[in-house]
Amino acid sequence: MIYTYNELLLKYKSAYQIEKAVKNGEVYKIEKGIYSDVPSVHYLAVIMKKYPYGVFTSYSAYYYHNLTDVIPNKIYLSTNRNGTTIISDKIQQVRMKDELYDLGKTEIHYEGIKINIYDKERMLIDLARNKNQIGYDLYKEIISNYRKLANTLDTQKIEEYLQYFVNGDKIFEIIQDEVF
Repeated sequence: MIYTYNELLLKYKSAYQIEKAVKNGEVYKIEKGIYSDVPSVHYLAVIMKKYPYGVFTSYSAYYYHNLTDVIPNKIYLSTNRNGTTIISDKIQQVRMKDELYDLGKTEIHYEGIKINIYDKERMLIDLARNKNQIGYDLYKEIISNYRKLANTLDTQKIEEYLQYFVNGDKIFEIIQDEVF
């Protein structure tokens, strides 16, 4: 199990006792402020513990939904526009308006870790919206994988989500032309 420093403080009552527990091998320091009762933990579990409000988006979401095999060079986490700033070389923070932040937010299990991620329908809309910012080859790979999933996508959900986006009609046309 993974713990924050504050959670351990409740258990061990002082910083000294936490240090003593680390020296004795009762807990392991994974990184600043994050501890575990096992020496090695999955990086996704650490991210979800540090940023429980973060939602995987963009290239990360496409990867974890198995829509691409391109491993992103950073973890793309969406947060509320007014949320805490994430300072990390490994994480790219994407700030969202309140009405878009929770839209399509779901949880999946990836390699045994429960992660917050936007659903495939929401990510399809983002793909169509950001078509020109994604490299051509990556875009084609992801669209091709969406075509294979076309029968499993919830079109009603897509139409519902599009109401929250500027140019929803144009985005819908792109999705119709490219996927369905």
